[in-house]
Amino acid sequence: MATVFFGTLPSPPTRSSETHPTSRSTRHTTPFHPRIFTPWLNHSLHSHPSDSTHCRSVSCKAQTTEAFAVPRRNAVALIFSTAFFSGVSLSDAAFAQPSVGLREYIDTFDGYAFKYPQNWIQVRGAGADIFFRDPYVLDENISVELSSPSSSRYKSVEDLGPPQEAGQKVLKQYLTEFMSTRLGVRRESNILSTSSRIADDGRTYYQVEVNIKSYANNNELAVMPQDRPVRLEWDRRYLSVLGVENNRLYELRLQTPENVFLEEEYDLRQVMDSFRVNKVVA
Repeated sequence: MATVFFGTLPSPPTRSSETHPTSRSTRHTTPFHPRIFTPWLNHSLHSHPSDSTHCRSVSCKAQTTEAFAVPRRNAVALIFSTAFFSGVSLSDAAFAQPSVGLREYIDTFDGYAFKYPQNWIQVRGAGADIFFRDPYVLDENISVELSSPSSSRYKSVEDLGPPQEAGQKVLKQYLTEFMSTRLGVRRESNILSTSSRIADDGRTYYQVEVNIKSYANNNELAVMPQDRPVRLEWDRRYLSVLGVENNRLYELRLQTPENVFLEEEYDLRQVMDSFRVNKVVA
């Protein structure tokens, strides 16, 4: 094989291939704050009896987990090879995408199931029926909320109206939860999409996607407007999946920063599509 020299002073031929290790750096985002529970679902964790006939502890539920291998885009690493003598150009460098699996959460007590990234951790006492979050991106999380069985009589998700009307209710609830008493705080929101689909279980599910931005000024008490510069606090994507079974309304919620959503959209949509409601056997 002929040796290829670069520049006027050739260096001794070498045959080395260096692989840079994969790493995932921690992304610094707004710290996680527990959310207010959804009143439009007409449900509270304290609304259930606390006796032995109705245990609300997650540990009392029959749960199983199962791992599923899927690709993940938030841990992309560059594999860069110096191939001076093999004829490989820099444009042929490959990118490694380490695989992160999805784990299935099944709640046979309340009747629902979904998949979530297996490296996410469970947070207890967050106000939802179940709550997981990313250990690195603290304001990326998933939860399930459901209406009270004693006060709701849903027959179908279509009881909420068409998907567009359901989307307005979902957005209104989000804005209520994020209502702030701080001076100078402003929220911008819009519904990105609403849709209806029939899953493989034959049930109809609504999907709603909204974007909410929060702005605040650094000096709320300043008199002059120029002394109150407005800054973006956070920019998030909220994805909801709504389903009805057992006369109850179920809502799967995904929260993620908008820039993270662009990296993880494929995986997050798989999570959304995995949500199922199931008949509870008395």
